Amino acid sequence: MNTANKTLTVFTPAYNRAYSINRCYESLLRQTCKDFVWLVVDDGSTDNTAELIHEWQKKDNGFEIKYVYKKNGGMHTAHNTAYENINTELNVCIDSDDYMTDDAVEKIVSCWKKNGNEKYSGIIACDMAENGKIIGKPLEDDRFDTTLGGYYKRGGKGDKKLVYRTDVMKKYPPYPEFDGEKYVSLAYKYEKADKEYTMIILNEPVCVVEYMEDGSSTNMYRQYLLNPKGFAFVRKESMKDNNDLKDVFRNCIHYVSSSIISKNKNFIKESPKKLLTVAAIPFGAMLTVYIKKKSGEFMKINGYDAK
Repeated sequence: MNTANKTLTVFTPAYNRAYSINRCYESLLRQTCKDFVWLVVDDGSTDNTAELIHEWQKKDNGFEIKYVYKKNGGMHTAHNTAYENINTELNVCIDSDDYMTDDAVEKIVSCWKKNGNEKYSGIIACDMAENGKIIGKPLEDDRFDTTLGGYYKRGGKGDKKLVYRTDVMKKYPPYPEFDGEKYVSLAYKYEKADKEYTMIILNEPVCVVEYMEDGSSTNMYRQYLLNPKGFAFVRKESMKDNNDLKDVFRNCIHYVSSSIISKNKNFIKESPKKLLTVAAIPFGAMLTVYIKKKSGEFMKINGYDAK
């Protein structure tokens, strides 16, 4: 199968999701446009994910399936591996417990071929729930393009589906990896792109999402405790890239909290906004107490052993 001229790569990070990834696969079979490649990045699964994908690769799907296995390192490391293996013009991440609407690829490719150029980092579209309701607020009809951060500053809410130019994502350094941690916010690269480009608005749903109870979106407070170096890194980068004093100070507060959790005694010296970081120390300390309380509640509800 000749895939050299495909426009889009749909990539799916997967960790022990053999029980749910079939919905994503089946949605790709239903696509009205097959101008895409499916890349599955297996983040160290110990279930039968590999066997499942290999069986699908043998079928006449109408699109190529690529499979890459890597040592478990978390979502951000799966994104790093994905970008290393993507050679199409555009890419979009569809999680292993989500799936695409039947005409998603057609809408994305058509939108880009009609409007895309080097001014834009890609396309921003909507996610929807299985009941057909848009997640958060719809995108704005009175705009042609926006930055991701700009949408939220204007009152936008809810996750949105981000389709990026591959060359844009590859131009920024990969997500860093910290020993013993498995989470760095994907916003790191998205904020970099926001500084240089806008995204074309496609105010239509292209992905159906389901928030799984074992997903990171439901246990963020626990993630704060388990991955403080990763969170501190992203907050520092946000301080550098943001000129809004309120946003910078909020990042300082979170940076202080993550530094307290990681027991980093050099956090003031390492901060790009030292005076604001000092001013944020009392608030960061209070946030740390709150995070530990909420994390404890989550662990109790979900049966985790307290650490």
